[in-house]
Amino acid sequence: MTTRKKYLWRHKSGRWYVRKCVNGKMIYLGRITAEEGTAAFDQQYWEILSGKKANVKTSWAALIDAMRETDKWANYSARYRGDLEKVFKYLTEKIGGADVAKLTQADIYEAMDNNCHRVRFANYIPTAISMLSKLAIRKRWRQDNPAVDIEQLKVPKDREKPHLPWADWAVEKMREEGGLLPLLIFEIGVGSVQRPGDWVDFQWGDYDGETLKLRQNKTGKPLLLPCTEALKRALDRAKSSLEFTPHPSRHILTRADGSAMDYHAMARVMVRERKRLGLMAFDQHALRYRGVMELAWAGCTDDEIASFSGHTSKAMIIKYAGEARQIMRARQAAAKRR
Repeated sequence: MTTRKKYLWRHKSGRWYVRKCVNGKMIYLGRITAEEGTAAFDQQYWEILSGKKANVKTSWAALIDAMRETDKWANYSARYRGDLEKVFKYLTEKIGGADVAKLTQADIYEAMDNNCHRVRFANYIPTAISMLSKLAIRKRWRQDNPAVDIEQLKVPKDREKPHLPWADWAVEKMREEGGLLPLLIFEIGVGSVQRPGDWVDFQWGDYDGETLKLRQNKTGKPLLLPCTEALKRALDRAKSSLEFTPHPSRHILTRADGSAMDYHAMARVMVRERKRLGLMAFDQHALRYRGVMELAWAGCTDDEIASFSGHTSKAMIIKYAGEARQIMRARQAAAKRR
């Protein structure tokens, strides 16, 4: 049992360490990265204690621990941290005790290839390693960033599922038959033209009756967004349905008990409503593209759309705005033809 090991100590985070008190000073001999209760756990404990296996102070496990203590890490959104934590766990299991300086670009590609069956996770591996390597350079643990210029894996053609922009009839059906909460989520998506991960962060203090303000989770970019009339109606209706005037720090999207709704809870609400209304072909991510198309229909340039949506790359704007402009020109041509 781990409780009988004299020098075993567990941090409040749940991580296990081997440490000794020497001359009144606590000395950390190493961290155990294996799962508690396993043979590997016991083996690591005795190796660290006996010194038979050198303890690498500049290990990936130590670097990951250091990253979690930074202000940069604290400022990331909970969802982004969650995505990275999955990679951190993977790296800890595979190379937790290895020296940070020894990782090569070839090792990263090998790890990505080993996870090619889950492309999104595989592409997060160089993202996480790049972030950690920047910290390692500052700590003088290595001199370069091996994740620079790593090529991302592409989703196989047979597994691609492009987001289908919401059609006019689908928008009309949601607005006519959608429930109060799903419709509020829908209008925030279309009206704000932001990513779904940002919708759950809006608080009542961000809404002044005309505009919404936010700082994008992905880019850190601050934005002030004039609301569409449909979005204002949805927000005002939601606000008036509350028993008391909401506190500015209360989230706009909440669960039944009033607690803040996270991304996954919001997604479940929208899936249930889309199934009920027969709109499963149109997912919540595509609401952002519908917003881009509506801005294009209103005559906005790509730069004007980018100032609203916060896109750092215009590739998606060009794709969906271009599609919207083609539809608009075709309708104009048809009207002239008649």
